[in-house]
Amino acid sequence: MQWVRRIRAVFVMGLIWAAYGVALAGVIELVDNVAPAAHPFTRLIDMWPQTLAMLGFARGVVFAIVLGLARGRRRFEELSYAQFAAWGAVAGVVLATPALIGGAGIAYFLISTLLSALAGAGSLALARLAERRGLLGPGASARGAELTGGVAQPQLGAARESLHVDPAARRVEERR
Repeated sequence: MQWVRRIRAVFVMGLIWAAYGVALAGVIELVDNVAPAAHPFTRLIDMWPQTLAMLGFARGVVFAIVLGLARGRRRFEELSYAQFAAWGAVAGVVLATPALIGGAGIAYFLISTLLSALAGAGSLALARLAERRGLLGPGASARGAELTGGVAQPQLGAARESLHVDPAARRVEERR
């Protein structure tokens, strides 16, 4: 069953990167609709969302594989944005190299690598956000997560260290 979870994780990472591509495509389409003559670049492809979603999915899958190989058993909090950006850049290079050889041009290669690096760093930010949101298990109270006078409650630090503890055990720990 471990391999099923890994395949699912790779697929989900591809979907996340596809969403990044659609978001970028939305910005490109907005620029094209607001000032169509100002940026001839936006006229190169008429269907930006689909195009960037497919490219993003492929890069996300490659990134997930690189991440799985390079990360090992380290937790997200032990990794840096620079590492994730580098692994994202590797995914960009892997998929942009055949296009470069096929005549796509160095600009495509550089932009692809840069955007993949940004998406890699964004993936770590998203993972850390999800990990922080995971502090509260299903049905747990948000009472302990409140801010008082601009300072976080002390039990948040203790809960952060035990993210992989059963939610029921975490609630018992928070009551102490």
